[in-house]
Amino acid sequence: MDDSGIKKQNWDVKETELFLEILKELDMKKCLDGRKVRNNRLFKVAHRRMTAAGYHRSVDQLKFRWKLLKSAYYKCKREPNSPAPTKIQGWWRYEKTMIAIMESRHPLVGAGVNSERNDEVTEDSDGEASMLHWPQPCPDNTTQNLDLIIKMDPEMDSQLKIGFIGAGNMAFGIAKGILSGSVLPVNVKVSAPSSRNLGRFQLLPENSVTIRLMPNLPCVVQEGALLFARGSHAKQEDGALLRSLLHHCGLVEEGPEAWIDIHTGLSGSGVAFVYLFAEALAEGAVKMGMPSALAHSIASQTVLGAGRLLRDSGKHPAQLRSEVCTPGGTTIYGLHTLEQGGVRASTMSAVESATDRARELGRKSAAGSRK
Repeated sequence: MDDSGIKKQNWDVKETELFLEILKELDMKKCLDGRKVRNNRLFKVAHRRMTAAGYHRSVDQLKFRWKLLKSAYYKCKREPNSPAPTKIQGWWRYEKTMIAIMESRHPLVGAGVNSERNDEVTEDSDGEASMLHWPQPCPDNTTQNLDLIIKMDPEMDSQLKIGFIGAGNMAFGIAKGILSGSVLPVNVKVSAPSSRNLGRFQLLPENSVTIRLMPNLPCVVQEGALLFARGSHAKQEDGALLRSLLHHCGLVEEGPEAWIDIHTGLSGSGVAFVYLFAEALAEGAVKMGMPSALAHSIASQTVLGAGRLLRDSGKHPAQLRSEVCTPGGTTIYGLHTLEQGGVRASTMSAVESATDRARELGRKSAAGSRK
């Protein structure tokens, strides 16, 4: 196997540890050992859990990684005195887990777990497995975080009952993202309460678990930007569950509650700022003689393409901007005009104004609830 395929994977140690913990948990659930050949279905489950943890790998990449780890295991087994495989970064950190997966059969059969082999999940064995106890998880924060993610089983999502207070565009966008996962439509309830019933939601029983969430309009097309903050009684696993439910809606991040209003100004209101800029782009082209429908179509594609390149390239906006600017060319002349019009300062002030207004509305809402 050549090095080029391995470099494309670029796995770090923590990601591999999570991947192995997920496979180990799935093995325990099905009473399997690692010598069983895995099919697409099992890797799809692992893929969903990795995605919920923030690692965006394809099913084929997971298969490739497992094949590489399995080859390293057999090499170490054949040559126990040989040095650790040089192509597996951090092998020593998860060698024990690999041994546990490959050589153990968890004794869950006697505890009422169905031990019948299902051809949809496994095929023929590579050989007899030796008996080895599953290792206990290390009591560090990393392993605890892995356990939280592993418990977010997609099959469990189908049993969740979810309610929305309000039936506007935000609720529709989030519901659309949730329903593209494993949650059943029959378990989603939406209501549009009047002010008469508002008191029921101001509030809530003591010690209730609450999470404050701010989405934005592109959730409707599963390209949203969502920020949530956990309340004082919300645990880390509550945040992990919310993230696993909402990851179909777009980017989901967690932060302190003080950032929610900033996110409102940046992304909630920022969507309208982008629309205004796109409209102005199109109107500029109309002014110069292009038909309106074509100008608006090209403007929307320009915004979409620029946004995706900015997100996927990982480059700073200034770097991408400089790559477009040819010395003495059209772009630098246009940028000069924008700077003369104060577009940068105006945009920063717009985010500031929207953030301040969000904070003001929050204070009014809090004052009203105390009356």
